[in-house]
Order: sequence, then C-alpha cells, then structure tokens
Amino acid sequence: MDELKAQIKFEASQAARLSKEATIAFEARDWKQGKALMKEAVAASRNCQKLIEQLNQSTEAIAQSEKA
Repeated sequence: MDELKAQIKFEASQAARLSKEATIAFEARDWKQGKALMKEAVAASRNCQKLIEQLNQSTEAIAQSEKA
C-alpha cells in the first residue's frame, strides 16, 4: 500500500512538472516541444488516476474484510 502511495506521488509530481515545462515551451512558441511535453503530462496524470483507483479499491477491500 505504501508503494502504491509513493507511485501516486511520483506520477502526480511528474504530471505537474511536465505540464509546467510544456507551458514554458508554449510561451516560448516552441509548439512541438510544448505538445510533446503536454502529451507526457497527460499520460502521467492518467497513470496517477489509475493508481488512485487501485488504492481506493484496495482500501475498500480491506475495509470489507475487516467487517466480515
């Protein structure tokens, strides 16, 4: 569970960093680089969302098993 939380933190950090870098590239009118960075940011964000779903499912399963 701790490993999953660490991975979520990492993916969220990656998404934020890449998005920030993409914004800087767009401001510099480097459209190709900005687009590539934003694509990576979206992928990291989606990975983060999937990991959060896994964490929620694991937490629910543990809670259900403790009730039984």
